[in-house]
This record gives sequence, structure tokens and C-alpha cells, in this order.
Amino acid sequence: MSPNLPNSSLSRAAARQPFWRWLMVALLVVALDHATKYWILQHYQWGDASVVTGFFNIVRAHNTGAAFSLLADHGGWQRWFFVLVAAAATLFILWQLRAHGGQKLASFSLACIMGGAIGNVIDRLMHGYVVDFLDFHWQGRHFPAFNVADMAISVGVAGMLLAELLRWRRERSQPQA
Repeated sequence: MSPNLPNSSLSRAAARQPFWRWLMVALLVVALDHATKYWILQHYQWGDASVVTGFFNIVRAHNTGAAFSLLADHGGWQRWFFVLVAAAATLFILWQLRAHGGQKLASFSLACIMGGAIGNVIDRLMHGYVVDFLDFHWQGRHFPAFNVADMAISVGVAGMLLAELLRWRRERSQPQA
């Protein structure tokens, strides 16, 4: 940066740097999600499964619903509903990252949520369903299959809860004026 730039220009440029960092996190989530889904689509047919351990399988499952197959059997309208929700969430997250990119935990969490949402939207637009492949089970009970995008969304939500808890604790510990 040039020392001749006014302070406001320096601060705006410095504020934009975290924004791009968070976009790269989201892009990494999308890339990892689609690399794994591409591999599954190339090597498994719908319903195929490989036992990895006594509690974990790799499967190829198609989810037309949301988390835990919510609304999966509702005739197809949910595909476009979930695309619209993800688009609105992405716009909101972009706005939040632009405004609060310096808040590392919250921004990382939002970037994970955005990357996961975009990853699953790409599936919905390309296939009409989301490709899931991670199948954990115990004593005959299976957790719903999921994918990298779902993991990123879950990590992002947990991170947002933690960021808010930490913010709340900081505010509580500050003396009242």
C-alpha cells in the first residue's frame, strides 16, 4: 500500500482483505465437497455401499430434501425452495462477511455455512438431488447419510453458536458504565 493514500483508503483496503480470505474458505469447502461427490458419482451407483469399519460405510444416496431428508417426499417443489433459501442465505452471509470480516470465528463459521450451502445448491441444480455418501451407524441404527457440505454447515452453525456465546460472555464480563 502506498503511504500517500489517505487513512480511510488504507482502512477500507485492510477491511477488504478478510472478506477475500473468507470467500476462499467458502470456495475450498465447495471444491472439497464437489471433488468427493464427483468421486462417489464415478465409482458408485445409487444404493451401492462399501463397509469401511464396523460403524462407517461409504454409500451413494440421493437426498431431494433438506437435512435428515426433511421434505424429501413432497413432489419436487422443495428443490426450488431450498435453492432460493440458499441463495438468500448466501447474499446475507456475503453482506455479513463484508461488514464483519475481522471477527475471525464468526466469519470462518459463516464461510463454512455459505460454502456448504453453495455445494448442495450446485447438486440440486445439476441433479435435482444432493449426493450424500457418509453413513455412520451403530447397532443397526443409521445416522442419515451426509456429505462434506453438510459437515461444513454443521461446523459453521457450531462455530456461530460458540462465537455468540463468547461475545455474550465478553459483554457480561465488562463493567457496566
